[in-house]
Amino acid sequence: MSVTQAPPGETQQQETVRGPRPSVGSALRSAEFDLRTLGMVGLLVVIWIGFHFMSGGTFLTPRNLWNLSVQFAPVAIMSTGMVLVIVSRNIDLSVGSMLGAVGMAIAVLQAEILPDILGFGHPAIWLIAVGAALVLGGLIGLLQGLIVAYVGVPSFIVTLGGLLVWRGVTWWITAGRTVAPMDSTFQLLGGGSRGSLGEVGSWVVGVLACIGIVAILLYDRRQRIRYGFKLRPTWAMIAIAVVGSAAVLGAVWVMNSYYLPENVAMQVAEQQGIPWPEGGLRIPMGISYPVLIAIGVMLLMSFVANQRRFGRYIYSIGGNPEAAVLSGINTRWTIAKTFMTMGMLVGVAAAVTVARLNAATSGLGTLAELYVIAAAVIGGTSLAGGVGTIPGAVLGALVMQSLQSGMVLMNVDAPLQDIVVGIVLVIAVAVDVYYRKRAAQ
Repeated sequence: MSVTQAPPGETQQQETVRGPRPSVGSALRSAEFDLRTLGMVGLLVVIWIGFHFMSGGTFLTPRNLWNLSVQFAPVAIMSTGMVLVIVSRNIDLSVGSMLGAVGMAIAVLQAEILPDILGFGHPAIWLIAVGAALVLGGLIGLLQGLIVAYVGVPSFIVTLGGLLVWRGVTWWITAGRTVAPMDSTFQLLGGGSRGSLGEVGSWVVGVLACIGIVAILLYDRRQRIRYGFKLRPTWAMIAIAVVGSAAVLGAVWVMNSYYLPENVAMQVAEQQGIPWPEGGLRIPMGISYPVLIAIGVMLLMSFVANQRRFGRYIYSIGGNPEAAVLSGINTRWTIAKTFMTMGMLVGVAAAVTVARLNAATSGLGTLAELYVIAAAVIGGTSLAGGVGTIPGAVLGALVMQSLQSGMVLMNVDAPLQDIVVGIVLVIAVAVDVYYRKRAAQ
């Protein structure tokens, strides 16, 4: 029997006490950090820095980042619903065409129908338009969901047909013509020079968000103690609070670093009786309304997915459909409601998009479904069902929109942009397959 001798000055007992040093990966896992999410954050940083240098220092400017935040909002909104659809082991290929049809319908409603009934500039026009977008989107989604759930037609076929049908409806509503302009109040939903919080409002929202981050961490710790679950290390909680708060306040600072155009600032100065200084007047834009809407939708959908029975049912169906049926879940109606929720979120995205463009065209939402699906998959949603997070999909939407914005700045042709999106989608699915195989080992 051989005995391993300890090095000089070190006893055998000391060797046993020390043990192997934990790796960085194990430390991150013990802190419950999602390595895939951290990888996406790293990828986003690489994309931003790369495009900044390739665009001659244009990408990481307050102006471009502000425009990027506005452009990413519709994709982020729809990606939160796509997560639930994919988690339930389904797919929705029609979201882009649905956005076009709903957007065209509400454009006609507020530009041609409601003014004749209520008069131009009536304060109820924008409310009716938004309500119509939610109802119309929800009905379309419910129709497709009922066909999938109760008729038994695969969601791929139903929504593929929907992609063609709703694109045709978009053109049919106005015979291909552009509908403009939109109601002045409705336009605020799309951002622009008046559709933002301004400097003070943005800082207030930023501070409240930081307080919310700390409150959520403390609530999570209290719940873990209450139910006897493993506690997250204190250093991890502090790191999350510090990094999260720094990211929020940094984003607010960037948004406030983008100022109103000079002509708009002059109009504001005249309306408020502010004397125009010799060097001009800088009025910060702040956080745009589309970004606030996207954040609100993300928080609401995260609550539904994690805290409500409807969300738990969806994950149960995606994880094991047979077990979900045996446990008493009405799987058919749950799937139908999932598609209805997707449709309502498309309605919200349609309202934001039409408001930003101040017009609706027959090409509205073309290929948006690719960006939405790619955002969900990049964000960690498994095409096999049962796995996916709302914040991950929103982060994936930011990655996709950053790619598109960077390619636009570099004057990349539209066909090449589509090629890049397609390649990214395939890579995202390949990564998902790799993670599933690794988890099964």
